[in-house]
Amino acid sequence: MAKNSLLEISSLAKSYGPVVALKNANFEVQPGEIHALLGANGAGKSTLVKILTGVITSNSGTIKLHGKDVKFSSPDDARKNGVAPVFQDPALIPDVSIQRNLALTGTNEKRFISELSAMGIKININEIAANIELPTLRMIDLARALTHDPELLILDEITAALPVDLAEKVIEIMNNQKKKGKSVIFISHRLAEIETICDRATVLRDGIDVDTFTASKGSEERIVTAMLGEKNNVASARQRSKSNLDSATTLVEVKNISGGKNLTDVSFEIRKGEVLGVAALEGQGQDLLFEILAGEAKPDSGEIFVNGKKVSFNHPADAIDLGISLVPGDRKSALMSQRSIRENLALTRFRGISKWGRIKTKDEERTVDNAVAALQIDTRAQSQVKRLSGGNQQKVTIGRWVTTGFDLLLCFDPTRGIDVGTKQQIYELIRSFSADGKSVLLFTSELREIQMSCDRAIVIYEGKVQATLPIEKCDEENL
Repeated sequence: MAKNSLLEISSLAKSYGPVVALKNANFEVQPGEIHALLGANGAGKSTLVKILTGVITSNSGTIKLHGKDVKFSSPDDARKNGVAPVFQDPALIPDVSIQRNLALTGTNEKRFISELSAMGIKININEIAANIELPTLRMIDLARALTHDPELLILDEITAALPVDLAEKVIEIMNNQKKKGKSVIFISHRLAEIETICDRATVLRDGIDVDTFTASKGSEERIVTAMLGEKNNVASARQRSKSNLDSATTLVEVKNISGGKNLTDVSFEIRKGEVLGVAALEGQGQDLLFEILAGEAKPDSGEIFVNGKKVSFNHPADAIDLGISLVPGDRKSALMSQRSIRENLALTRFRGISKWGRIKTKDEERTVDNAVAALQIDTRAQSQVKRLSGGNQQKVTIGRWVTTGFDLLLCFDPTRGIDVGTKQQIYELIRSFSADGKSVLLFTSELREIQMSCDRAIVIYEGKVQATLPIEKCDEENL
């Protein structure tokens, strides 16, 4: 470890019965440093953070702050010693007011309001936490952490659920902490953020630290190789056949669709076997567009054609019957979390694996086993979905349509909050759909994903299609 470190973690280990979550992991953070903590789902990041913040205790190993051994008994103990986390899920008690939540953690109310105001956010502190939108809750958690003036701020996937303006505010706060000589541990699956924001990055794999490097010099290949333990050429996920697409027939045509306040005269077409990207900032009407195409909302005006025939959807089942399926942005809303992987994957195949309302077990098992293998879901089909990592949950969401069969898959930000390794698998899955003649409409909050996965992209701004671009012109300047 380097001299004068703010944080030194040495040989940290944690097991849950036979399951090893951390195995002699080492990690070090310098004063005034923004240090990325990377790893695939299940690599040990969450366990390390929970130990560091007093949520759980380690089986062995040491933690030093400013050279002194520490072992926190609770999150409150960690805060008092200058370590404040913002976890991936909001830490507020949902059924009580923000004011009551502040009191429970000994947070100074005036200082909290000041921190929140500096972010450009105003709230009624008497409001019940459950009534507040997720992005605002994340910023409330951040403001509460800053109120305790931490030496070490830990941010776990905070930007994943934020619109662009709030994500930029978080980055500004991180840089301000750095200027003050304070440190930040930043967990993110967005490699562009890691490269531009962080000073160094450490990768965990199977509970062990396997690589630490200067963030700006860490290539994607190096990161993916460290995370997965093997070389993985991300570029291979992007294999286009321009001549085939140019001659492909149109599968879906959208003409002058308008709806609500954010969608105006939107027109475009999707060819058979094409992956069409949707490039848009948050709140440009893309969510309503996907809902309309999936039969979850009705347009105010406009027309939709499938295979040249005009169609209208009164229910999502109407779209599904025509081969149009939706992978929503909130994967948890699409899953039965208390049910097994098998039940979730078989849900959309009910008509195909049942007779007179009784499920044909052998057909169900065959369908599900094929999907689990194809999607590389790393667990038993009988496991509850809620116990899966975010990446495997998303595979289940996509997989239910793989078992059903589709012509057009609507993917709304399918890799948000997912590690780089699983993103790679989803890229390849999308391209395999294209190779099989299926079409995909893909909205993603990351430009790189459009460049890697799509054949063309439409640019939506203020509810209108501003341009349709071939993939070679889909760079940051044009989009």
